[in-house]
Amino acid sequence: MSSSSSSHEDERRAEEFSNLVQEFNQIVQDIGDPDEEPRRRRQSVAKKAYIRPDHEADALRLHADYFDENPVYPDNIFRRQFRMRRALFLRIVNAVTSDPYFQQRTDALGRPGFTPLQKCTVAVRMLANGGAADQYDEYLRIAESISLECLRRFCRAIINLFGAKYLRKPTSVDCQRLLAMHEAKHSFPGMLGSLDCMH
Repeated sequence: MSSSSSSHEDERRAEEFSNLVQEFNQIVQDIGDPDEEPRRRRQSVAKKAYIRPDHEADALRLHADYFDENPVYPDNIFRRQFRMRRALFLRIVNAVTSDPYFQQRTDALGRPGFTPLQKCTVAVRMLANGGAADQYDEYLRIAESISLECLRRFCRAIINLFGAKYLRKPTSVDCQRLLAMHEAKHSFPGMLGSLDCMH
């Protein structure tokens, strides 16, 4: 009797061992070959959608909308969108192209990159309207990271180019002129820097 119970016990252990071997083989099969693991892992992750940008077409559309002889959007809409006159904006664009970042370059495949007009447009529109960095991706096809870089470089370029003349504290002559302009327009004296009189 003891021999039959020990043989029964051996059969049970052999069956358990066989089951463990099958489970192990299934796990190894699921994992796959170590050389194939990175490929399988990449396939299981959802891929980002890549939309091939056409910077030339986007630049042409921007030019047709705002900078042609007969633009789609007239001067009043340009001024509302950019918070400045078109001539001033073009003067700024021409000035910042001295910075190599704002010059148009080609990528590794020989495709043209963003024009200075596109880079300055995204920076000025972000400053003028307080928009988010990814807000202009649909219209200008400029990604959030590039928009932020354009904004940083644009601000640095403006400070370097115009800081000494326009970004300085007002002199007493400037203050008197501003106060006189305010009084002429509103018929009461203004107070520079007063929060009560800003509106």
